[in-house]
Amino acid sequence: MTFPPKNAPALRTQIVDIARRAGTAILDIYNSGYTTRAKPDRTPVTDADERAEALIVAELRNLTPEIPIVGEEGYANGRAGIAQPPPPQFWLVDPLDGTREFVARNGQFSVNIGLVSNGRPLLGVIHAPADGLFWSGCVGAGAFRQKDDGPEKSIQARGMPQNGLVIVTSRSHASGADSAVASAYPIAEHRKLGSAAKFGLIAEGTADLYPRMGPTSEWDTCAGEAILVSAGGHVERTDGRLLEYGKLGFRNPDFVARGAW
Repeated sequence: MTFPPKNAPALRTQIVDIARRAGTAILDIYNSGYTTRAKPDRTPVTDADERAEALIVAELRNLTPEIPIVGEEGYANGRAGIAQPPPPQFWLVDPLDGTREFVARNGQFSVNIGLVSNGRPLLGVIHAPADGLFWSGCVGAGAFRQKDDGPEKSIQARGMPQNGLVIVTSRSHASGADSAVASAYPIAEHRKLGSAAKFGLIAEGTADLYPRMGPTSEWDTCAGEAILVSAGGHVERTDGRLLEYGKLGFRNPDFVARGAW
């Protein structure tokens, strides 16, 4: 498959549907009970993470059998999904981004599905099941927001507002370094949120800046970056260079996501 494929809009829509089914499976477990365990890195994992990843991986293999898949839970269990150096295209899946928020039962978790092409994220879907929200985008084909099963609406990141920025930072992983970066800008509001939904808020123009000075993995950011770039925003390392995808270990450096400025 060459990318962007001629059927990119249809592919994006199909990934939204896969994310929707994963979100339904997650909410079924969220509302009925689950067990929480610790992975080797001591981060939590639940039945919902594993069931959602199994569903997404099966659906992606059926939809695009030629494209390898890297899922957070599979990687944690020793299944990298791709060789090094990586192939030109591969999927990155975080089936339940914000597991700590899921366990805390505050609703701030998401399903993230992103497609990488030649080291860059080019298609992404973020679904916040508890809120019924979807953000999606394909570079060159725009970005969109949807509520439940309502109509999709085109979205665009905004320029720097004159009355100060809406800053979003991690709810469970915030650091003093994040606040230090944010303090360099005029701030109108500072919100702490879980999951990759922070990218969606910047893409839709209701937030402006997300600094992350701490560890993340490529499956945490791929979908969000694809959506934000599709909406006219930016994601950059602190040295101004772009994030790269397909690195050994799939770990990201510090980065800043921002609107169209």
